[in-house]
Amino acid sequence: MKSPFLTMIKDLMYKKRYAKSTIEAYLFWIGGYIRFNNMQHPTSMGDTQVELYLNHLVNSQNVAQGTQAQALNALSFLYKEIIKTPLSLSLNFVKSERPRKLPVVLTQTEVSELFKHCVAKHYLACALLYGSGMRLMEVLRLRVHDIDFDYNCIRIWDGKGGKNRVVTLALELTPQLRSQIQLVDSYLQLDLKNPLYSGVYMPHLLRKKYPNHNKQLGWQYLFSSYKLSLDPESKQLRRHHIDEKQLQRAVKKAAFDAKINKHVTPHTLRHSFATHLLQSGADIRTVQAQLGHSDVRTTQIYTHVLQQGANGVVSPFSRL
Repeated sequence: MKSPFLTMIKDLMYKKRYAKSTIEAYLFWIGGYIRFNNMQHPTSMGDTQVELYLNHLVNSQNVAQGTQAQALNALSFLYKEIIKTPLSLSLNFVKSERPRKLPVVLTQTEVSELFKHCVAKHYLACALLYGSGMRLMEVLRLRVHDIDFDYNCIRIWDGKGGKNRVVTLALELTPQLRSQIQLVDSYLQLDLKNPLYSGVYMPHLLRKKYPNHNKQLGWQYLFSSYKLSLDPESKQLRRHHIDEKQLQRAVKKAAFDAKINKHVTPHTLRHSFATHLLQSGADIRTVQAQLGHSDVRTTQIYTHVLQQGANGVVSPFSRL
C-alpha cells in the first residue's frame, strides 16, 4: 500500500482484530473520500466534507442504502479512532432511497445442474453454502471441531453481528467432510515438522487461555489453504483458510458452464437454501434461526420471492 496514512490505518485495524473484509472496505471508502476532496488530509476536513461525499455517493453514483451506510461507518471510524475528533451525530446528507433488490434464487433443478459443473476441490464448500445456508465467510472460517457428526449439525461462532448459532448438516455430505478432515490432518502433520510454523490463527482471548490449541487438529480451518503464509497481524507463519475469491470464481464458473442465465454468487446459494426451506413447509422462525437473522422481517423477503408469479397469483391469461 503506497499511502503511509492508509497503511497506518490498516495496521491499527489489524491490531484491533477487525475482519479482513472490513479493513479492505473501510480503506476503500477512506481512500475514496480523500480523492473526492482533492487529496486533502482528513485532519483538515470534517462534517461538511463528509456530508458532501455522502451526497456525492447518492446523487452521482446512485449507491444503495447499505453501501452509503458502509461508507459512513468507515468515515466515522476514521474520525473517532484515527483523527480523535468524532463526527457530529446530526450530519445532514441525502440518504439513499434506492430500493432493495429481491434476492436471486435458483430453482432446485438449477442448483442440481450447478453442482454437476462445480469443480471437485470446491464442491464441498459450495455444498455447505446451499446445504446449510451459511454465508461465504462463515463457511471459510469453519474449524474442524465445528462439525458435529453426532448431532448432524454445524456450529457457527461469531457470525455476522457477533452471533453464534447451530445450522443443519446434510447427511449426504458426511463422507466428504470426513475426507476433508483427513486432508487437514495431513497438512497439520507436515506443518508440525516445520520449525517456523506458529500454529493456526486463534481469537485473541482463546490464544491466551489455550496457548497450545493452535496446533491441535480441532482448531485447524476446515478449508485450509494448500500453502503456508505470514499472518498480517503477528507476521508469524501460519496456514490460513482458502481465499474467498476462489469460491466466488468457482460458483460463477459453475453457473456459466451450467448455462444458468442468472447473476449467481455464493450468496445466491444461501438465498436458495432459505427459499427452498420455505417451499418445503418450514416455519419462517426456523428459517430465521438457520440464517442467523436478528429480525424476522429480514427473513420475510424470501416469502416475497415465493409470492411472485405463479406461486402466489393466477395470471388473468389463464382465465381466458
